[in-house]
Order: sequence, then structure tokens, then C-alpha cells
Amino acid sequence: MEILEILIIVISVVLLFLGLLGSFLPVIPGPPVSFIAILLLHSFTSHINVSTNYLICFGLSAALITFLDYWLQIYSVKIFGGGKAAKIGVFIGIIVGLIIPIPFGVIIGPFIGAFIGALSESSSDILKALKIATGALIGFLGGTILKFIYSLYIIYYIIVQFWDKFSRWIDEAFSWI
Repeated sequence: MEILEILIIVISVVLLFLGLLGSFLPVIPGPPVSFIAILLLHSFTSHINVSTNYLICFGLSAALITFLDYWLQIYSVKIFGGGKAAKIGVFIGIIVGLIIPIPFGVIIGPFIGAFIGALSESSSDILKALKIATGALIGFLGGTILKFIYSLYIIYYIIVQFWDKFSRWIDEAFSWI
């Protein structure tokens, strides 16, 4: 194994870890980072061979899950009874949560945005506004689960690929026995 291959593998392992971390930390786009790791391994090492169809599926899945991560929050608000103002509040909350560097800003921002938007729709019903804001939180958790499953699957796929190569190497090395 060459030094460059080892460096690519180390970088890819770091990216896989960041992708998994990005499932929970909204500032790191987990699925795209995991996809970049498998793309690097496929392109620059001889240890991972991914078909073009799989690469396309992994890339499209990363893009779709990244989109769904934000869309689920808005859609959940709608399911929980939020109107246009609550959905706009979630959208603004997502943006503010990404910009303002407070812990859990991407969780708190959409929640508060949905709550304020829902209150503006029906100013006297705080419980309904809390229910709608909870919808934003549930949407966030749904996106988090999707990102986590995707990142875990990429790690699993890579481990299986490495294991397959390693087991063939062991079989060849000890074929004389």
C-alpha cells in the first residue's frame, strides 16, 4: 500500500466520522460528507470498488436526505396544524439557527420560529402553538434519524468492501496450507 493510499484512507475515515457526527450536529452536512468519503476511497484507492450505479444512488440519496432534513421540519409543522406563518417561522428559525452560533441553534431556532408563527396565527392558543412547534422538533428528529442511517450504511458498505479484500488476501496468503 502506498503512502498516498494510506493518506486517502485516513482522510476518508475522518470524513466518515464527521459524516456520522453530522447526523447530530446540523453545522456538518453528514450525508454529503459520508458520500465524499466513499467517493475518495473509490477514486483513489484500490480497496473500494463501487459500481457507477451505486455511486449515483449514494450521491442522490445524500442530496435527497439533506433536502428532507430541512423539509421534514416544515412538513411536520403543517401536519401538527401550523399554517403559513408557522411554516415561515420554521424556515426563518432554520436560517437563524444556522447563523447564530449558540448550542442547539438549529433545534431551538425552528422550534421558536414555529411557535412565534403559530402564535401570530392564533394569538390566544399557546398550547396549540406549542403543539405546532413540537412538530418542528419531531421533523428535526426524523431528519436526524435519516442522516444517521445513511451515514451508518456508508460505513457498513465500506467495511464490507475492505473485509472482502482482506479475506481474499488472507486466503491467497495461506493457500499453501
